[in-house]
Amino acid sequence: MTQQQTPPVVLVDGSSYLFRAYHALPPLTTSKNQPTGAIKGVISMLRRLEQDFPGSKMVVVFDAKGKTFRHDMYEDYKANRPPMPDDLATQIEPIHEIVKAMGLPLLIVPEVEADDVIGTLAHEATSKGIDVVISTGDKDMAQLVSDHVTLINTMTETRMDRDGVVEKFGVKPEQIIDYLALVGDKVDNIPGVNKCGPKTAVKWLQEHQDLDHVIANADKVKGKIGEYLREAVDTLPLSRELATIRTNVDLAFGLEDLQLRQQDDSTLRELFREYEFRAWIAELENAGDTPSDSEAEPTSNDNKTLEKRYSVITDQAELDTWIDRLKQAPLFAFDTETTSLRYMDAEIVGVSFAIEAGEAAYVPLAHDYMGAPEQLDRDQVLSQLKPLLEDPGARKLGQNLKYDKNVLANHGITLEGITEDTMLESYVLNSVASRHDMDTLARQYLDEQTITFESIAGKGAKQLTFNQIDLEKAGPYAAEDADITLRLHQVLRPKLAETGKLKFVYEDIDLPLVPVLSRMEQRGAMVSASTLKQHSQELAERMAELEKEAHEEAGETFNLGSPKQLQVIFYDKMGLPVIKKTPKGAPSTAEPVLQELAHEHALPRLILEHRSLSKLKSTYTDTLPELIHHRTGRIHTSYHQAVAATGRLSSSEPNLQNIPIRSEQGRRIRQAFIAPKGHKLVAADYSQIELRIMAHLSGDKGLLTAFEHGEDIHKATAAEVFGVSLGDVTGDQRRSAKAINFGLIYGMSAFGLARQLDVGRNVAQEYIDRYFERYPGVLKYMDSIRKQAHDDGYVETLFGRRLYLPEINARNKQMQQAAERTAINAPMQGTAADIIKRAMIDVETWLLNNHADDARMIMQVHDELILEVKEGAVEKICKGLEERMSAAASLNVPLLVEAGVGNNWDEAH
Repeated sequence: MTQQQTPPVVLVDGSSYLFRAYHALPPLTTSKNQPTGAIKGVISMLRRLEQDFPGSKMVVVFDAKGKTFRHDMYEDYKANRPPMPDDLATQIEPIHEIVKAMGLPLLIVPEVEADDVIGTLAHEATSKGIDVVISTGDKDMAQLVSDHVTLINTMTETRMDRDGVVEKFGVKPEQIIDYLALVGDKVDNIPGVNKCGPKTAVKWLQEHQDLDHVIANADKVKGKIGEYLREAVDTLPLSRELATIRTNVDLAFGLEDLQLRQQDDSTLRELFREYEFRAWIAELENAGDTPSDSEAEPTSNDNKTLEKRYSVITDQAELDTWIDRLKQAPLFAFDTETTSLRYMDAEIVGVSFAIEAGEAAYVPLAHDYMGAPEQLDRDQVLSQLKPLLEDPGARKLGQNLKYDKNVLANHGITLEGITEDTMLESYVLNSVASRHDMDTLARQYLDEQTITFESIAGKGAKQLTFNQIDLEKAGPYAAEDADITLRLHQVLRPKLAETGKLKFVYEDIDLPLVPVLSRMEQRGAMVSASTLKQHSQELAERMAELEKEAHEEAGETFNLGSPKQLQVIFYDKMGLPVIKKTPKGAPSTAEPVLQELAHEHALPRLILEHRSLSKLKSTYTDTLPELIHHRTGRIHTSYHQAVAATGRLSSSEPNLQNIPIRSEQGRRIRQAFIAPKGHKLVAADYSQIELRIMAHLSGDKGLLTAFEHGEDIHKATAAEVFGVSLGDVTGDQRRSAKAINFGLIYGMSAFGLARQLDVGRNVAQEYIDRYFERYPGVLKYMDSIRKQAHDDGYVETLFGRRLYLPEINARNKQMQQAAERTAINAPMQGTAADIIKRAMIDVETWLLNNHADDARMIMQVHDELILEVKEGAVEKICKGLEERMSAAASLNVPLLVEAGVGNNWDEAH
């Protein structure tokens, strides 16, 4: 008989998850402004662990307040740690209360850290033959891993055994303490060896096995790092002590004493209600623990657990009743179910509606699987719905209604009255808090797990299209879509109204853009397949030449796309310097490495050019002809409003934003975008818009004067930085000044500028210092925006769009610096995005009302609008276009627009 294995003990590092949940999740609050993001993150993780390890004893450990024995060893231990943010501190006690109500043992042991408690309990368990799972996000815990101890990170869904430790760190679990001692820890203030990074520590430990032998051989280590190692020899034993997790703490209890208790449902319900976790309340009540009338939940906007009434309509009389209700409703949620995500090919399978939270209906129209029940006639139903859907006064709500508008157009219906869109409500409220799809938003804002498409349609190649899905599954799924959309709107819209100027951004910029983008998508752009085919052939020929040159340079034939073969040739045969290694320790051949090597060596240069042309060929010249739609003979991209964090639009199939702007090959691709017979393409572009916005936001007199006088801003900057007159600025000086101008608004460091200009770091720093001397307003603005970002956690555009910066106060310095760079650039990039969106709305309205037969907007790329214009109307359209785009914002400098005309996009650009 096989002996049954004891379930592992699960030891949870609560403190580790507390901080990670706080920084990873959006700043959630209750209706009374109690922060709950960390509570939700930690408790979600514990609930997940209970599901993943049924039958296991689970113990939750948190750090105690105050100093520990490590402070006695080293007074400056953890001296660099910033104080805990107030909005996190208020969440600790609620977490402890919920953990206790869940029946889980909660440990907080004074004068030792949670790590040491976990280490001691893990040692006790394994000595008794019981396996241990430690749930943590702390890298230090890797030292506890053994054949019987595994780490899991529930937030990232990763598991680490002995092999995992070696793969991640490059050393065995037994060497982790010595590794940590060498590398040190700035946050915990463990000294380590100055400038010793992970790679150096791994190298030393692979050569010498342990710290003692590294110290013994310190004299043999050459260079500056050897000096640093010898300087640290006296403090390394202390670093090792500080990094060592204790496994022998004298605890007043053992594993046997830590018993799981019965979950206290009534206390849990009170806590979940207080912190507004609706889905968890619903789970408790669905388990049979129904509250009394005196405990009844508040109304729908106050987290009511709704009784859902979803219906599938196959009866004409029932549909008539619903349509009458929709006509009377002040607002209704509307959604389509279709055969395809590609809007040009999608056909309607059914439609759903909701007017009140918890009640929704699905009207199936084209489910055609074998045995499908009889449904109402699609053409008749759509004909009946057409007046309502086309009525601008009938206010519609949806989740990404642009898609539904496009699909309805395939059936001859022009959707009007787009009044609310939950995807955009979420995006404007916080563009970086989460994804903005309905399933994610339902979890985040309603604490509700929705029916996923994969759960009813399957996955991969065998996934069913909606018309093939059984109505018993399709009905609840589709009705839920409308219901959840309505309920999300009820939560999100009030938040927009009470947050800064976000209501204006949503109502006046992002929402009115929906029909504009929809019409642009449906119009599409005309593309010459023959031009692309010829270009593809030329690219193939040039790539063959490059391959031949690369083989000659290497002295042998090899596969240019094989990293392994490149590694052998670059590093083994040619002896090129190893700049960076892959996670597995092999010398890297990634693009940034090749770019650095290309400064000195021909082969990396050839490889880079080959890669660039290969990408152009596969992404554009080979692919664009395949995207020409059979019905229209045009390419129809999809514009995405809720992807880029700063408010910029992005596009896909094809991605118009990624066509190279300055290269000859990029121009060749634009030549394939052509005007129809009797028309021209007009491309209108904002000139140096982000620099103009910088001048406006910073109020710097030098920049304002240069723009007001119509000076070449890069020449003007070159004259200031290089101390020459405007007339004496050379081409190289102007190029350098351009790099400085754009580099600084993207938060570029002296190191980055030095690499871009191919000068020394000191020279680059001199340029930057001189720039700020001449333009002190810019430096003042950058300093103030950084401070504002640290204080508020977000920055704003000129129109009030917010970009939250969750890592602006991160303990990791690199993450914090990256957030600071974003803080400097986002107001400019976001304002530029808002300006062109406002211009698009105004231009579209002007064209539809006055010049519908003369011109139509077909593309938007970066700061540029592209129109198809009748040849006879070009002059008046260009004039009106420039006027309206220039008037899209009122800045302290002129908003200059330049319009070009041509037979193709390149000529117009």
